[in-house]
Amino acid sequence: MKTVPDLCRRRAELSPDAVAFEDLATGASLTFRAVDERAGRAAALFAAMGFAEGDRIAIVCHNSPLFFEILFAVAKARLVLVPLNWRQTAAELAPIVADSGARLIIADAATARLAAELAGPALPLLTLAEFESRRDATPASPDRHAPWDTDRPWYLLYTSGTTGKPKAVIQTAGMALANAINVQQATGASAADEVLNFLPLFHTAGINLHTLPVFVAGGRSLFIPKFDADAVIQLIAARRLTLFFGVPAIYQALSLHPAFATTDFGGINHWGCGGAPLPESLIRAFLDRGVIVCNGMGMTETGPTVFFMDPAHAAIKIGSVGKPQLLAEVRLVGIDDLDVPQGTAGEILFRGPAVTPGYFGNPEATAKAFAPGGWLRSGDVGRQDADGYYYIVDRIKDMFISGGENVYPAEVEIVLHAHPAVLEAAVLGVPDARWGEVGHAAVVLRPGAAIDAESLRAYARERLAAYKVPKHITLVADFPRTAAGKVQKHVLRAILAEGRPS
Repeated sequence: MKTVPDLCRRRAELSPDAVAFEDLATGASLTFRAVDERAGRAAALFAAMGFAEGDRIAIVCHNSPLFFEILFAVAKARLVLVPLNWRQTAAELAPIVADSGARLIIADAATARLAAELAGPALPLLTLAEFESRRDATPASPDRHAPWDTDRPWYLLYTSGTTGKPKAVIQTAGMALANAINVQQATGASAADEVLNFLPLFHTAGINLHTLPVFVAGGRSLFIPKFDADAVIQLIAARRLTLFFGVPAIYQALSLHPAFATTDFGGINHWGCGGAPLPESLIRAFLDRGVIVCNGMGMTETGPTVFFMDPAHAAIKIGSVGKPQLLAEVRLVGIDDLDVPQGTAGEILFRGPAVTPGYFGNPEATAKAFAPGGWLRSGDVGRQDADGYYYIVDRIKDMFISGGENVYPAEVEIVLHAHPAVLEAAVLGVPDARWGEVGHAAVVLRPGAAIDAESLRAYARERLAAYKVPKHITLVADFPRTAAGKVQKHVLRAILAEGRPS
């Protein structure tokens, strides 16, 4: 498909009076008709401000229905939205804003000071309050409901993953629709569902897991400004939610909540997790409460949904991310880019309509990311079992060689996670004069737990070959993380190097 209908307008035509968004911070709700009408006015406002097709608008804000209104508005106006990370400093964001070529920055009250540091003659600042006032004073244009090109950039998500320099991943309407189909296939999302929007909106999960797919399906999204364990537990207990998606750090916070042991989780029909592997100990903690958490896997570059475990096999295939969903193709290849036999580890390649066309303004990075045939290189090593279920072995860049043997840190982390005193663990390969490289584990202990490094090493040695056991173990309070909850291992490496004997 080269075009799709205006998804916002079509949803409004199908279910005009159903509630699309409910802002729990203000108590306000918006029907699909109201969202479309506001987005049409906003598109007309952007045109009146002189923006032309392809111009970029930056936005920095906490979770609110207004974000999605603006997201739909830029699609109608054929502009490009650039969500910014409100956790970063102005010094960190300035190169991203410059790279994007944004001509306007929109900010909510909580981020207005940060946005003001970025604003200037070439980048005027518009607060959300000013935006709403000017939007309401602008009549909607009747020509703002043209079809959307499936491959035209709609918004840009800057991602550095866990290793390096940010790149602007192009997101398109075609990707959004394919992801919505993949999510619906995996979760059964429908107009009857209610989800909670709390993951940050500068990350693909905040937009696409599951708010945008549920909007397409005609369901309702509830909004809180950011994650709050008390608020989430209360909404779950009140049976306000039917679908739930979180990253491992969210599930960990819920498991540590005082009400975890007594909360009624029965109102939620599907629990999804992604962004990083969910430790087995955490999976079993939720299983003990009658909750089946379905691991999934994808990338910002894949829209993001590719893999999702099915609930029927989640408890017997612990560690698996499931199977590729309806509109995703997957291959496992060796260093020669040839398919590996089933059961053999190989790099995961992706293809399908949810895969990004590339990195905005960065043809070199785009060319490097794709293998022949349009296959996106994930940088992850995976394997497939005899039943067709996939497992993520590790990041290619995280593997290290100790005494001539390949060591996958994820395997070591799984063992450390299984210790009752360990809440989280992250393992890095570090230089060693004798073995070339050895493991350095950073470990976060459970609240109230105590154990020393030697005891942890002894525990690991009972379960791992000697060359896999970390030579160094450091107890830390927490890890540096991305917005998705992934450990930023390049940052962690620098922190651990400061305290490691040379």
